[in-house]
Amino acid sequence: MDAFDLSTIFVLIFSLILTAILYQNHSSKNTKLPPGSFGWPVLGETIEFLFSKPEKFVNDRMNKYSPDIFKTRIMGEKTAVICGPSGHKFIFSNEEKLFTAFRTHSMQRIFRSYQSKHPSPSFAPPPSQSTRVIRQPGFLKPEALARYLGKMDSITKELLQSHWEGKNEIKTYPFAKILTLTLANRFFLGSTNNSERIAKLVNYFDDITSGLHAMILNVPGTAFHQANKAAIAVRRELIGVIKDKKEEIANGVKMQDILCHMIVVKDSNGKLMGENEIADKIMGLLVAGYSTVATTIAFLMKYVGERPDIYEKIFTEQKEIALAKKAGELLEWEDMQKMKYSWNVICETMRLTPPLQGTFREVLTDFTYAGYTIPKGWKVYWTTSSTNKNPAYFQDPEEFDPSRYEKGDGPTPYTYVPFGGGPRMCPGKEYARLAILTFLHNVIMQYKWELLVPNEKIVGDMMPTPEKGLPIRLHKY
Repeated sequence: MDAFDLSTIFVLIFSLILTAILYQNHSSKNTKLPPGSFGWPVLGETIEFLFSKPEKFVNDRMNKYSPDIFKTRIMGEKTAVICGPSGHKFIFSNEEKLFTAFRTHSMQRIFRSYQSKHPSPSFAPPPSQSTRVIRQPGFLKPEALARYLGKMDSITKELLQSHWEGKNEIKTYPFAKILTLTLANRFFLGSTNNSERIAKLVNYFDDITSGLHAMILNVPGTAFHQANKAAIAVRRELIGVIKDKKEEIANGVKMQDILCHMIVVKDSNGKLMGENEIADKIMGLLVAGYSTVATTIAFLMKYVGERPDIYEKIFTEQKEIALAKKAGELLEWEDMQKMKYSWNVICETMRLTPPLQGTFREVLTDFTYAGYTIPKGWKVYWTTSSTNKNPAYFQDPEEFDPSRYEKGDGPTPYTYVPFGGGPRMCPGKEYARLAILTFLHNVIMQYKWELLVPNEKIVGDMMPTPEKGLPIRLHKY
Protein backbone atom coordinates (compact mmCIF):
# COMPACT_ATOMS: atom_id res chain seq x y z
CA MET A 1 0.00 0.00 0.00
CA ASP A 2 1.59 3.34 -1.07
CA ALA A 3 1.78 6.60 0.90
CA PHE A 4 -1.16 8.09 -1.03
CA ASP A 5 -3.45 5.25 0.01
CA LEU A 6 -2.37 5.50 3.65
CA SER A 7 -2.88 9.26 3.77
CA THR A 8 -6.29 8.93 2.14
CA ILE A 9 -7.39 6.33 4.71
CA PHE A 10 -6.03 8.49 7.55
CA VAL A 11 -7.91 11.57 6.31
CA LEU A 12 -11.11 9.55 5.89
CA ILE A 13 -10.92 8.10 9.42
CA PHE A 14 -10.06 11.51 10.90
CA SER A 15 -13.01 13.08 9.05
CA LEU A 16 -15.42 10.43 10.34
CA ILE A 17 -14.24 10.91 13.93
CA LEU A 18 -14.44 14.68 13.67
CA THR A 19 -17.94 14.46 12.16
CA ALA A 20 -19.09 12.19 14.99
CA ILE A 21 -17.70 14.58 17.62
CA LEU A 22 -19.27 17.62 15.99
CA TYR A 23 -22.59 15.80 15.64
CA GLN A 24 -22.53 14.74 19.28
CA ASN A 25 -21.71 18.28 20.43
CA HIS A 26 -24.41 19.72 18.19
CA SER A 27 -26.95 17.22 19.49
CA SER A 28 -25.99 17.99 23.09
CA LYS A 29 -26.38 21.74 22.51
CA ASN A 30 -29.86 21.19 21.09
CA THR A 31 -30.87 18.92 23.98
CA LYS A 32 -31.71 20.36 27.37
CA LEU A 33 -30.07 17.79 29.60
CA PRO A 34 -30.79 17.65 33.34
CA PRO A 35 -28.52 19.77 35.56
CA GLY A 36 -25.66 18.00 37.29
CA SER A 37 -22.09 16.85 36.74
CA PHE A 38 -20.54 13.83 35.04
CA GLY A 39 -17.62 14.06 37.47
CA TRP A 40 -14.16 12.73 36.69
CA PRO A 41 -13.25 11.22 33.31
CA VAL A 42 -14.04 7.49 33.17
CA LEU A 43 -14.82 7.19 36.91
CA GLY A 44 -17.49 9.87 36.92
CA GLU A 45 -19.00 10.10 40.41
CA THR A 46 -18.96 6.35 41.04
CA ILE A 47 -16.64 6.41 44.05
CA GLU A 48 -18.77 8.96 45.90
CA PHE A 49 -21.93 7.11 44.87
CA LEU A 50 -20.66 3.80 46.28
CA PHE A 51 -18.77 4.91 49.36
CA SER A 52 -20.66 7.91 50.72
CA LYS A 53 -24.05 7.57 52.37
CA PRO A 54 -26.66 7.09 49.59
CA GLU A 55 -28.96 9.68 51.19
CA LYS A 56 -26.15 12.22 51.23
CA PHE A 57 -25.15 11.55 47.61
CA VAL A 58 -28.74 12.05 46.41
CA ASN A 59 -29.80 14.86 48.72
CA ASP A 60 -26.67 16.96 48.11
CA ARG A 61 -27.40 16.92 44.38
CA MET A 62 -31.12 17.49 44.80
CA ASN A 63 -30.29 20.60 46.84
CA LYS A 64 -27.61 21.77 44.43
CA TYR A 65 -29.27 21.05 41.07
CA SER A 66 -32.97 20.13 41.24
CA PRO A 67 -35.35 18.32 43.60
CA ASP A 68 -36.82 16.51 40.57
CA ILE A 69 -33.90 15.24 38.50
CA PHE A 70 -30.14 15.51 38.08
CA LYS A 71 -27.52 13.93 35.86
CA THR A 72 -24.40 12.07 36.89
CA ARG A 73 -22.05 9.38 35.61
CA ILE A 74 -22.00 6.27 37.79
CA MET A 75 -20.94 2.69 37.15
CA GLY A 76 -19.62 3.80 33.76
CA GLU A 77 -22.98 5.12 32.57
CA LYS A 78 -24.51 8.54 31.93
CA THR A 79 -27.38 8.47 34.37
CA ALA A 80 -30.44 10.56 35.20
CA VAL A 81 -31.52 10.26 38.83
CA ILE A 82 -35.26 10.92 38.95
CA CYS A 83 -36.36 11.92 42.44
CA GLY A 84 -39.38 12.20 44.69
CA PRO A 85 -42.84 10.58 44.61
CA SER A 86 -43.65 12.06 41.19
CA GLY A 87 -40.43 10.60 39.86
CA HIS A 88 -41.21 7.18 41.32
CA LYS A 89 -44.67 7.24 39.80
CA PHE A 90 -43.29 8.29 36.41
CA ILE A 91 -40.75 5.46 36.38
CA PHE A 92 -43.13 2.75 37.59
CA SER A 93 -45.79 3.87 35.08
CA ASN A 94 -43.49 3.71 32.07
CA GLU A 95 -41.79 0.33 32.43
CA GLU A 96 -41.08 -1.24 29.01
CA LYS A 97 -42.43 1.94 27.38
CA LEU A 98 -39.71 4.51 28.00
CA PHE A 99 -37.19 2.26 29.72
CA THR A 100 -36.40 -1.31 30.64
CA ALA A 101 -34.49 -2.96 33.47
CA PHE A 102 -30.72 -2.61 33.46
CA ARG A 103 -28.14 -4.55 35.43
CA THR A 104 -24.77 -3.01 36.24
CA HIS A 105 -21.91 -4.36 34.14
CA SER A 106 -20.56 -6.27 37.15
CA MET A 107 -23.97 -7.96 37.60
CA GLN A 108 -24.11 -8.84 33.92
CA ARG A 109 -20.70 -10.48 34.12
CA ILE A 110 -21.58 -12.40 37.29
CA PHE A 111 -25.08 -13.60 36.33
CA ARG A 112 -24.80 -13.99 32.54
CA SER A 113 -22.15 -16.68 32.08
CA TYR A 114 -24.42 -18.53 29.64
CA GLN A 115 -24.16 -15.68 27.12
CA SER A 116 -21.17 -14.81 25.00
CA LYS A 117 -18.68 -12.47 26.67
CA HIS A 118 -19.68 -9.60 24.41
CA PRO A 119 -23.34 -10.11 23.50
CA SER A 120 -24.97 -7.66 21.16
CA PRO A 121 -27.31 -5.45 23.24
CA SER A 122 -29.99 -5.73 20.59
CA PHE A 123 -30.02 -9.52 20.79
CA ALA A 124 -29.47 -9.96 24.52
CA PRO A 125 -32.59 -11.27 26.27
CA PRO A 126 -34.28 -8.63 28.38
CA PRO A 127 -33.48 -8.83 32.14
CA SER A 128 -37.21 -9.09 32.88
CA GLN A 129 -37.11 -12.69 31.58
CA SER A 130 -35.21 -13.70 34.72
CA THR A 131 -38.24 -12.98 36.90
CA ARG A 132 -40.91 -13.87 34.33
CA VAL A 133 -40.08 -17.55 34.76
CA ILE A 134 -41.17 -17.44 38.42
CA ARG A 135 -44.10 -15.06 37.96
CA GLN A 136 -45.99 -17.22 35.47
CA PRO A 137 -46.43 -20.47 37.45
CA GLY A 138 -47.34 -18.46 40.56
CA PHE A 139 -44.64 -19.75 42.91
CA LEU A 140 -44.62 -16.46 44.79
CA LYS A 141 -48.37 -15.95 44.90
CA PRO A 142 -50.11 -16.10 48.31
CA GLU A 143 -51.71 -19.50 47.72
CA ALA A 144 -48.34 -21.07 46.89
CA LEU A 145 -46.59 -19.37 49.80
CA ALA A 146 -49.36 -20.45 52.19
CA ARG A 147 -48.44 -24.08 51.45
CA TYR A 148 -44.80 -23.33 52.27
CA LEU A 149 -45.49 -21.33 55.43
CA GLY A 150 -45.52 -24.33 57.79
CA LYS A 151 -42.12 -25.45 56.51
CA MET A 152 -40.82 -21.87 56.86
CA ASP A 153 -41.99 -21.87 60.49
CA SER A 154 -40.44 -25.26 61.31
CA ILE A 155 -37.08 -24.35 59.69
CA THR A 156 -36.99 -21.10 61.68
CA LYS A 157 -37.71 -22.98 64.92
CA GLU A 158 -35.00 -25.56 64.17
CA LEU A 159 -32.35 -22.94 63.42
CA LEU A 160 -33.17 -20.88 66.51
CA GLN A 161 -32.88 -24.06 68.57
CA SER A 162 -29.52 -25.04 67.09
CA HIS A 163 -27.93 -21.56 67.01
CA TRP A 164 -29.44 -19.70 70.00
CA GLU A 165 -30.39 -22.27 72.63
CA GLY A 166 -28.10 -22.11 75.68
CA LYS A 167 -26.23 -19.03 74.44
CA ASN A 168 -26.06 -15.66 76.19
CA GLU A 169 -24.77 -13.71 73.21
CA ILE A 170 -25.16 -14.12 69.47
CA LYS A 171 -24.45 -12.08 66.36
CA THR A 172 -27.74 -11.31 64.66
CA TYR A 173 -26.57 -10.58 61.13
CA PRO A 174 -24.59 -13.81 60.52
CA PHE A 175 -27.53 -15.82 61.88
CA ALA A 176 -30.00 -13.89 59.69
CA LYS A 177 -27.91 -14.81 56.63
CA ILE A 178 -27.91 -18.50 57.55
CA LEU A 179 -31.68 -18.41 58.13
CA THR A 180 -32.58 -16.62 54.90
CA LEU A 181 -30.25 -18.71 52.75
CA THR A 182 -31.62 -21.91 54.30
CA LEU A 183 -35.20 -20.80 53.58
CA ALA A 184 -34.34 -19.74 50.02
CA ASN A 185 -32.43 -22.99 49.45
CA ARG A 186 -35.50 -24.98 50.45
CA PHE A 187 -38.02 -22.82 48.60
CA PHE A 188 -36.15 -22.26 45.32
CA LEU A 189 -34.19 -25.53 45.08
CA GLY A 190 -36.30 -27.90 47.16
CA SER A 191 -33.09 -28.84 49.02
CA THR A 192 -33.06 -30.12 52.60
CA ASN A 193 -30.99 -28.40 55.28
CA ASN A 194 -27.25 -29.06 55.42
CA SER A 195 -25.47 -26.79 57.89
CA GLU A 196 -21.99 -27.23 56.39
CA ARG A 197 -23.22 -26.56 52.86
CA ILE A 198 -25.20 -23.49 53.97
CA ALA A 199 -22.19 -22.07 55.86
CA LYS A 200 -20.07 -22.45 52.72
CA LEU A 201 -22.74 -20.83 50.56
CA VAL A 202 -23.04 -17.87 52.97
CA ASN A 203 -19.37 -17.04 52.40
CA TYR A 204 -19.82 -17.30 48.63
CA PHE A 205 -22.95 -15.14 48.62
CA ASP A 206 -21.29 -12.51 50.81
CA ASP A 207 -18.55 -12.20 48.18
CA ILE A 208 -21.07 -12.08 45.33
CA THR A 209 -23.13 -9.37 47.07
CA SER A 210 -20.02 -7.25 47.65
CA GLY A 211 -19.20 -7.38 43.94
CA LEU A 212 -22.61 -6.56 42.50
CA HIS A 213 -21.84 -2.84 42.28
CA ALA A 214 -18.05 -3.06 42.02
CA MET A 215 -15.70 -1.80 39.33
CA ILE A 216 -14.92 -4.57 36.84
CA LEU A 217 -11.32 -5.18 37.86
CA ASN A 218 -10.74 -8.92 37.69
CA VAL A 219 -7.52 -8.70 39.68
CA PRO A 220 -6.83 -10.65 42.90
CA GLY A 221 -7.81 -8.61 45.93
CA THR A 222 -10.62 -6.67 44.25
CA ALA A 223 -14.30 -7.06 45.12
CA PHE A 224 -15.20 -8.05 41.56
CA HIS A 225 -12.51 -10.74 41.42
CA GLN A 226 -13.77 -12.27 44.68
CA ALA A 227 -17.37 -12.07 43.46
CA ASN A 228 -16.49 -13.74 40.19
CA LYS A 229 -14.65 -16.58 41.95
CA ALA A 230 -17.59 -17.08 44.31
CA ALA A 231 -20.07 -17.08 41.41
CA ILE A 232 -18.06 -19.78 39.63
CA ALA A 233 -18.09 -21.92 42.78
CA VAL A 234 -21.85 -21.44 43.33
CA ARG A 235 -22.57 -22.11 39.65
CA ARG A 236 -20.60 -25.36 39.82
CA GLU A 237 -22.59 -26.49 42.85
CA LEU A 238 -25.92 -25.48 41.31
CA ILE A 239 -25.19 -27.39 38.11
CA GLY A 240 -24.63 -30.48 40.26
CA VAL A 241 -28.04 -29.92 41.89
CA ILE A 242 -29.63 -29.39 38.45
CA LYS A 243 -28.23 -32.70 37.15
CA ASP A 244 -29.58 -34.52 40.22
CA LYS A 245 -32.99 -32.88 39.75
CA LYS A 246 -33.10 -33.88 36.09
CA GLU A 247 -32.44 -37.48 37.03
CA GLU A 248 -35.18 -37.43 39.67
CA ILE A 249 -37.62 -35.89 37.19
CA ALA A 250 -36.73 -38.56 34.62
CA ASN A 251 -37.47 -41.23 37.24
CA GLY A 252 -40.94 -39.81 37.81
CA VAL A 253 -40.31 -38.09 41.15
CA LYS A 254 -42.88 -35.31 41.57
CA MET A 255 -41.45 -32.05 42.87
CA GLN A 256 -42.82 -28.54 43.13
CA ASP A 257 -40.09 -25.95 43.35
CA ILE A 258 -38.81 -23.16 41.14
CA LEU A 259 -35.72 -25.08 40.03
CA CYS A 260 -37.83 -27.97 38.70
CA HIS A 261 -39.98 -25.53 36.77
CA MET A 262 -36.90 -23.94 35.19
CA ILE A 263 -35.65 -27.36 34.14
CA VAL A 264 -38.85 -28.34 32.31
CA VAL A 265 -40.12 -24.97 31.03
CA LYS A 266 -39.72 -24.29 27.28
CA ASP A 267 -39.50 -21.01 25.42
CA SER A 268 -41.76 -20.00 22.51
CA ASN A 269 -39.59 -22.10 20.16
CA GLY A 270 -39.95 -25.21 22.31
CA LYS A 271 -36.36 -24.98 23.56
CA LEU A 272 -35.32 -25.85 27.12
CA MET A 273 -32.98 -23.62 29.12
CA GLY A 274 -29.36 -24.70 29.29
CA GLU A 275 -27.88 -25.73 32.61
CA ASN A 276 -25.63 -22.66 32.86
CA GLU A 277 -28.59 -20.35 32.22
CA ILE A 278 -30.69 -22.09 34.87
CA ALA A 279 -27.79 -21.91 37.33
CA ASP A 280 -27.27 -18.19 36.71
CA LYS A 281 -30.96 -17.35 37.07
CA ILE A 282 -31.31 -19.39 40.25
CA MET A 283 -28.16 -17.78 41.64
CA GLY A 284 -29.66 -14.34 40.98
CA LEU A 285 -32.87 -15.32 42.79
CA LEU A 286 -30.93 -16.73 45.75
CA VAL A 287 -28.84 -13.57 46.07
CA ALA A 288 -31.96 -11.38 45.97
CA GLY A 289 -33.79 -13.50 48.55
CA TYR A 290 -30.71 -13.73 50.74
CA SER A 291 -29.19 -10.31 51.26
CA THR A 292 -32.29 -8.09 51.45
CA VAL A 293 -34.23 -10.30 53.88
CA ALA A 294 -31.17 -10.87 56.09
CA THR A 295 -30.47 -7.14 56.23
CA THR A 296 -34.05 -6.34 57.25
CA ILE A 297 -34.04 -9.01 59.97
CA ALA A 298 -30.78 -7.69 61.42
CA PHE A 299 -31.91 -4.06 61.56
CA LEU A 300 -35.33 -5.09 62.85
CA MET A 301 -33.53 -6.62 65.86
CA LYS A 302 -31.56 -3.40 66.26
CA TYR A 303 -34.52 -1.01 66.26
CA VAL A 304 -36.75 -3.22 68.43
CA GLY A 305 -33.84 -3.78 70.83
CA GLU A 306 -33.58 -0.02 71.27
CA ARG A 307 -37.29 0.40 72.07
CA PRO A 308 -38.80 -1.65 74.96
CA ASP A 309 -42.17 0.02 74.33
CA ILE A 310 -42.25 -1.29 70.76
CA TYR A 311 -41.07 -4.72 71.92
CA GLU A 312 -44.01 -4.95 74.34
CA LYS A 313 -46.54 -4.06 71.63
CA ILE A 314 -45.14 -6.71 69.31
CA PHE A 315 -45.08 -9.26 72.14
CA THR A 316 -48.73 -8.57 73.00
CA GLU A 317 -49.79 -9.07 69.38
CA GLN A 318 -47.74 -12.23 68.89
CA LYS A 319 -48.73 -13.75 72.25
CA GLU A 320 -52.41 -13.44 71.33
CA ILE A 321 -51.71 -15.39 68.11
CA ALA A 322 -49.69 -18.03 69.98
CA LEU A 323 -52.36 -18.56 72.67
CA ALA A 324 -54.99 -19.24 70.01
CA LYS A 325 -52.98 -22.16 68.61
CA LYS A 326 -52.71 -25.75 69.82
CA ALA A 327 -49.43 -27.07 71.16
CA GLY A 328 -47.03 -27.77 68.30
CA GLU A 329 -49.30 -26.18 65.68
CA LEU A 330 -47.37 -24.24 63.04
CA LEU A 331 -48.15 -20.76 61.74
CA GLU A 332 -50.87 -20.47 59.11
CA TRP A 333 -51.85 -17.84 56.57
CA GLU A 334 -54.58 -16.44 58.83
CA ASP A 335 -52.03 -15.87 61.60
CA MET A 336 -49.89 -13.69 59.35
CA GLN A 337 -52.85 -11.42 58.58
CA LYS A 338 -53.19 -10.69 62.31
CA MET A 339 -49.61 -9.37 62.60
CA LYS A 340 -50.51 -5.83 61.60
CA TYR A 341 -48.46 -3.93 64.17
CA SER A 342 -45.49 -6.28 63.68
CA TRP A 343 -45.57 -5.55 59.94
CA ASN A 344 -45.68 -1.81 60.63
CA VAL A 345 -42.49 -2.22 62.66
CA ILE A 346 -40.86 -4.05 59.76
CA CYS A 347 -42.00 -1.32 57.34
CA GLU A 348 -40.44 1.33 59.55
CA THR A 349 -37.23 -0.70 59.64
CA MET A 350 -37.09 -0.71 55.84
CA ARG A 351 -37.83 3.03 55.71
CA LEU A 352 -34.93 3.93 58.00
CA THR A 353 -32.53 1.33 56.60
CA PRO A 354 -33.62 0.23 53.12
CA PRO A 355 -32.17 -3.22 52.34
CA LEU A 356 -31.70 -2.03 48.75
CA GLN A 357 -31.15 1.62 47.90
CA GLY A 358 -32.48 1.54 44.34
CA THR A 359 -32.15 0.08 40.86
CA PHE A 360 -31.26 1.11 37.32
CA ARG A 361 -33.25 1.33 34.10
CA GLU A 362 -32.07 1.75 30.50
CA VAL A 363 -33.73 4.44 28.39
CA LEU A 364 -35.41 2.97 25.29
CA THR A 365 -36.27 6.26 23.59
CA ASP A 366 -35.67 9.96 24.21
CA PHE A 367 -38.17 11.37 26.70
CA THR A 368 -38.76 14.58 28.62
CA TYR A 369 -39.26 14.86 32.35
CA ALA A 370 -39.50 18.03 34.48
CA GLY A 371 -38.55 20.07 31.41
CA TYR A 372 -35.36 18.11 30.66
CA THR A 373 -34.60 15.54 27.97
CA ILE A 374 -33.05 12.17 28.76
CA PRO A 375 -31.50 10.62 25.62
CA LYS A 376 -31.94 7.05 24.47
CA GLY A 377 -29.23 4.79 25.84
CA TRP A 378 -28.79 6.70 29.09
CA LYS A 379 -29.57 5.00 32.37
CA VAL A 380 -32.21 6.08 34.87
CA TYR A 381 -31.73 5.43 38.56
CA TRP A 382 -34.60 5.42 41.04
CA THR A 383 -33.80 5.51 44.72
CA THR A 384 -35.57 5.38 48.05
CA SER A 385 -33.12 8.04 49.27
CA SER A 386 -35.09 10.94 47.80
CA THR A 387 -38.19 10.22 49.90
CA ASN A 388 -37.56 7.87 52.84
CA LYS A 389 -36.07 10.50 55.16
CA ASN A 390 -37.54 13.58 53.57
CA PRO A 391 -39.43 15.64 56.22
CA ALA A 392 -41.82 16.79 53.49
CA TYR A 393 -43.26 13.26 53.47
CA PHE A 394 -42.34 11.79 56.87
CA GLN A 395 -42.67 13.85 60.04
CA ASP A 396 -39.57 13.54 62.26
CA PRO A 397 -37.98 11.28 59.63
CA GLU A 398 -35.10 10.09 61.84
CA GLU A 399 -37.48 8.82 64.53
CA PHE A 400 -38.44 5.14 64.55
CA ASP A 401 -42.23 5.39 64.62
CA PRO A 402 -44.32 2.39 63.43
CA SER A 403 -47.53 4.28 64.23
CA ARG A 404 -47.00 6.52 61.19
CA TYR A 405 -48.45 3.68 59.05
CA GLU A 406 -51.67 3.74 61.07
CA LYS A 407 -52.40 7.43 60.54
CA GLY A 408 -54.96 8.22 57.84
CA ASP A 409 -54.20 6.27 54.70
CA GLY A 410 -50.54 5.88 55.59
CA PRO A 411 -47.61 7.50 53.75
CA THR A 412 -48.20 9.71 50.71
CA PRO A 413 -48.36 7.49 47.58
CA TYR A 414 -44.97 6.72 46.02
CA THR A 415 -42.99 8.01 49.02
CA TYR A 416 -42.49 4.57 50.57
CA VAL A 417 -41.42 2.05 47.93
CA PRO A 418 -39.00 -0.51 49.44
CA PHE A 419 -40.11 -3.12 46.88
CA GLY A 420 -40.34 -0.78 43.89
CA GLY A 421 -43.64 -0.50 42.07
CA GLY A 422 -45.52 -1.01 38.82
CA PRO A 423 -44.98 -4.07 36.60
CA ARG A 424 -41.50 -4.59 38.02
CA MET A 425 -42.44 -4.53 41.70
CA CYS A 426 -40.28 -7.09 43.49
CA PRO A 427 -41.99 -10.48 42.96
CA GLY A 428 -40.58 -11.67 46.28
CA LYS A 429 -42.37 -9.04 48.40
CA GLU A 430 -44.83 -11.50 49.96
CA TYR A 431 -42.14 -14.13 50.45
CA ALA A 432 -40.00 -11.57 52.32
CA ARG A 433 -42.97 -10.49 54.44
CA LEU A 434 -43.71 -14.04 55.55
CA ALA A 435 -40.06 -14.90 56.24
CA ILE A 436 -39.48 -11.84 58.43
CA LEU A 437 -42.79 -12.11 60.30
CA THR A 438 -42.18 -15.82 60.95
CA PHE A 439 -38.75 -15.02 62.39
CA LEU A 440 -40.13 -12.18 64.53
CA HIS A 441 -42.93 -14.38 65.94
CA ASN A 442 -40.54 -17.16 66.96
CA VAL A 443 -37.91 -14.87 68.45
CA ILE A 444 -40.19 -12.61 70.45
CA MET A 445 -42.10 -15.56 71.97
CA GLN A 446 -38.83 -16.87 73.44
CA TYR A 447 -36.44 -13.99 74.02
CA LYS A 448 -35.81 -10.45 75.08
CA TRP A 449 -32.52 -8.92 74.00
CA GLU A 450 -30.24 -5.93 74.37
CA LEU A 451 -27.73 -4.47 71.93
CA LEU A 452 -24.08 -4.95 72.86
CA VAL A 453 -22.88 -2.24 70.46
CA PRO A 454 -25.66 0.39 70.51
CA ASN A 455 -23.96 2.79 68.09
CA GLU A 456 -22.57 0.16 65.74
CA LYS A 457 -21.18 1.56 62.49
CA ILE A 458 -23.07 0.75 59.29
CA VAL A 459 -20.84 -0.10 56.33
CA GLY A 460 -21.46 -1.19 52.75
CA ASP A 461 -22.35 0.57 49.53
CA MET A 462 -25.78 -0.18 48.10
CA MET A 463 -26.60 -2.75 50.79
CA PRO A 464 -26.10 -1.63 54.42
CA THR A 465 -24.22 -3.97 56.77
CA PRO A 466 -23.67 -3.73 60.55
CA GLU A 467 -19.88 -3.63 60.93
CA LYS A 468 -19.68 -6.03 63.91
CA GLY A 469 -22.57 -8.29 62.92
CA LEU A 470 -25.04 -6.69 65.37
CA PRO A 471 -24.21 -8.64 68.56
CA ILE A 472 -26.97 -8.95 71.18
CA ARG A 473 -27.32 -10.36 74.68
CA LEU A 474 -30.20 -12.80 75.03
CA HIS A 475 -32.63 -13.20 77.90
CA LYS A 476 -34.77 -16.33 77.49
CA TYR A 477 -38.21 -16.53 79.09
